Amino acid sequence: QVQLVESGGGLVQAGGSLRLSCAASGRTFRSYAMGWFRQAPGKEREFVAAISRSGSTYYADSAKGRFTISRTNAKNTAYLQMSSLKPEDTAVYYCAAGVGNSYYSVRMYDYWGQGTQVTVSS
Repeated sequence: QVQLVESGGGLVQAGGSLRLSCAASGRTFRSYAMGWFRQAPGKEREFVAAISRSGSTYYADSAKGRFTISRTNAKNTAYLQMSSLKPEDTAVYYCAAGVGNSYYSVRMYDYWGQGTQVTVSS
C-alpha cells in the first residue's frame, strides 16, 4: 500500500524545462517500479517513462532525449526532469507505482497519484 502525490506542474514556454516530483508514503517505496504517464484532453493515458527497482530506465520515443526519470529511495521520491518542452507535451502527468516489469503498460501499476497539470505554450 502506497500513496503518491505529484507536484511541480505548471505553465512553461516551448523549449523550456520543468521538473515533476512524486512523493510516496511508507518505507516500501524501494519495492516498486515507478512510472510517469500523461493524458491530454480527449486522448488515452500514455506511457512517458519508468524506472525499475534497480534503477534501469525506460522511455517513450516521444520522451527519449528530452526527459529523464530518476528516483531517490532515501526520500521516497521519483522525479521527471523535462526539457525542450513542446506544446504537444501539454497534459496531466501522473506518477504510478507497481511491482511487475511490464513498465510500458498502464495495467502494471497498482497505485496512482492525483496528477499534475503541465501546459506548454507555443
